Amino acid sequence: MVSPGRVAFTLFGLDVMWYGLLIGCGFLIATLISYKRAPLHQVKPDFILDLVIWMIPSAIIGARAYYVIFEWKNRFADDWTKIFDIRSGGLAIHGGLILCFTVGYFICRHYKQSYIRTADLVASVIPLAQAMGRWGNFFNEEAHGGPTDLPWAQIIDGVGYHPTFLYESLWCLALCIFLLWFDNHRRSFDGQIICLYAMLYSVERFFVEGLRTDSLMIGFLRQAQVISLGIFIGGLVLYVILKKKSKNIEEIDKEI
Repeated sequence: MVSPGRVAFTLFGLDVMWYGLLIGCGFLIATLISYKRAPLHQVKPDFILDLVIWMIPSAIIGARAYYVIFEWKNRFADDWTKIFDIRSGGLAIHGGLILCFTVGYFICRHYKQSYIRTADLVASVIPLAQAMGRWGNFFNEEAHGGPTDLPWAQIIDGVGYHPTFLYESLWCLALCIFLLWFDNHRRSFDGQIICLYAMLYSVERFFVEGLRTDSLMIGFLRQAQVISLGIFIGGLVLYVILKKKSKNIEEIDKEI
């Protein structure tokens, strides 16, 4: 696989990058699916449109801030104006998710919508947006793994590398399909989908991150692996708590 370049097309003299285009398309499709599926979670469809207005800037700001914090000494200390050059890449998904779910909590409270149900709703389609957005790394020739001679290697300057963007994209696509199916047929308590997303995405990210050569670091450790491990544990604990709480409520209802 060889990238055709970062630029998708030029409009009125402005280069439109594949990176931004794919992220934008991912957001749009995820929003449309969430809007249609909102009643399944007792969430008002129009609320999704209000929510996404806040989520788009939150995702970009959070993802960029996270990346800048961990790469400050290497890339931004000498020229802080580079912070605003997101067209060239440099967005960390963990930072975007953290800020989105934080801001989302307050937005849900403001509009009097259930936060946990809204989280379940969007968690099933977040992987789809991720699956699309990861291809931006392919066009930018970044976030790849070490050298390999595998048939599906990403070729950069004549050298083959592990296409970690592809591994994550395929996993996220499969995760989205699974979560949508589970949400339709197996969901048994509020919070179950967001917990499954947190755990299953973290498993993939932990192992794929080990292949990458450009990982952000926390000391001598890969920060994405540390964060993934923490999110997995947090998701597992929350899953057990919510499941037990749901079971207790059912038992009380039966007694009544």
